[in-house]
Amino acid sequence: MAIKIFITGGTFDKEYNELDGKLFFKDTHLPEMLRLGRCKVPVEVRALMLVDSLEMTDADRQIIVEQSRNCKEDRMVITHGTDTMEETARVLGQSNLQKTIVLTGAMIPYKFGSSDGLFNIGSALAFAQTLPPGVYVAMNGRYFTWDNVMKNKKTGEFEERK
Repeated sequence: MAIKIFITGGTFDKEYNELDGKLFFKDTHLPEMLRLGRCKVPVEVRALMLVDSLEMTDADRQIIVEQSRNCKEDRMVITHGTDTMEETARVLGQSNLQKTIVLTGAMIPYKFGSSDGLFNIGSALAFAQTLPPGVYVAMNGRYFTWDNVMKNKKTGEFEERK
């Protein structure tokens, strides 16, 4: 069975406006990333939204929960902005969906060329295939359970809660 990939936005899919210097959303880069990574895992990709995670609302999180609950796949990856990824992971974890759900993102936009996004999506797909049911955050080759993860705002890295 395919792995469902839900796209929600975040730095993963941001682009740079050279005229005003701002980051913006145009479309997802995920299909291109999967091609470049030569992904052979069967996936079903669906964009739910393209939002900065700092602007994600409780209603947006409920859409993610409902879409996760209602999809036929029992393994999924969710691309998400890193600033509130742990919050969305917590909402999903508390929903007790009995599926393997892995959230991932990027610290640097894919379009910048030096993004960690390609590595992170590959890791997330590998974790989604191998981890038991639960909700996880996968960043920089590591995974964390939904109830034991935080983004260290000083280092910009995800780590276990202290």
